Amino acid sequence: MEGLCPSQHPIGKTSVVSKIYFYKGLAPAACFADAIAESKPDIIVPGDDLATWHLHQLYDRERKHGGTGGLICTSIERSLGAPDSFSVVHARTAFMELAKEEGVRAPRTAVINDADDLRRWSADAGFPVVLKANGTSGGEGVRVVHTLEQAEQALRALQAPPLLARAAKRALVDRDTALVWPSLLRHRYVVNAQSYVAGREATSAVACWKGTVLATLHFEVLKKRSLRGPATVVQRIDNPEMSAAVEKIVRRLNLSGLHGFDFVLEAETGNAYLLEVNPRATQVTHLTLGAGQDLPAALRAAVSGEAVQPAARVTEKDTITLFPHEWISDPHSPFLRSSYHDVPWEEPELLRACVDQARKRRAWFSKSEPDWIKASSAIGLRRL
Repeated sequence: MEGLCPSQHPIGKTSVVSKIYFYKGLAPAACFADAIAESKPDIIVPGDDLATWHLHQLYDRERKHGGTGGLICTSIERSLGAPDSFSVVHARTAFMELAKEEGVRAPRTAVINDADDLRRWSADAGFPVVLKANGTSGGEGVRVVHTLEQAEQALRALQAPPLLARAAKRALVDRDTALVWPSLLRHRYVVNAQSYVAGREATSAVACWKGTVLATLHFEVLKKRSLRGPATVVQRIDNPEMSAAVEKIVRRLNLSGLHGFDFVLEAETGNAYLLEVNPRATQVTHLTLGAGQDLPAALRAAVSGEAVQPAARVTEKDTITLFPHEWISDPHSPFLRSSYHDVPWEEPELLRACVDQARKRRAWFSKSEPDWIKASSAIGLRRL
């Protein structure tokens, strides 16, 4: 296994990775192209949305220059699925429309361009409403708002590109260049309004190959780092409606590789509403929970064409605490004792690097989050 990441990324601290190619925020396409050309990968597994976006952009660049049949395009298509899906997975409203065409339950979603669109939406659908920016992840581009004033403030903030000062700080102090490219492009984000569905959050991780689901994991989110942050504690569930939704989307988009899907289980009915797709590996993808629930083994079998025995279950417990977020957020959390704590004990350097990175990001986001966002998030938390 080889990896491409920013310098000092935790992936460089694991013994599993034999070679690292460094991500260059000022020349992302070139570093991805060079890494693919040198490594000649069997499959590419993006670990965040920016990596997926760069791969899609690289594919388009190569195609325009007649490289569709070359190593780069074939590797990307083999790893992610049909090129027709590339634009859809980044456009929340278009993705929701596609889901509804497939008979998948999904909340009403529409693109919001300006304050007039917001006023029309509020007059028709009311509040609360969820505003989401395309091309963002980890809750950074999501706001739950309860008044028109909050919605207008959130729209302006979500549409704006990352501040150069913020990108520079992350690059120079944290050695994280992920925001450099979006900041330099200076394009405004597309923002979507989505009807608020009161209920419990859930998530699915899937391994798929050429439009067929190979293995799936479903979890209910028990605890999050913050209202808009990543899950810190999850519980494995079986949910036929979530399984059916995932299968329909994977087939319709002809997806390959590892993907995640976010849902909300409606409080009154238990119905599963599909919220979005994450076209990448998610933080639960690696968990091996038996036959049909071992995503790495299933994908490896499809890529190699050989039988691969699923790994032993990492735990018999259904509740799983995700490292390092819960431990850093609440060192006295009862989940650290009662559930399976997913800590990479066998990789002490990786463990230490994950903790250091999580602490830095937690401190940075806490300092940089405006007061009005904290206030609206607190209101949203009470209403859930």
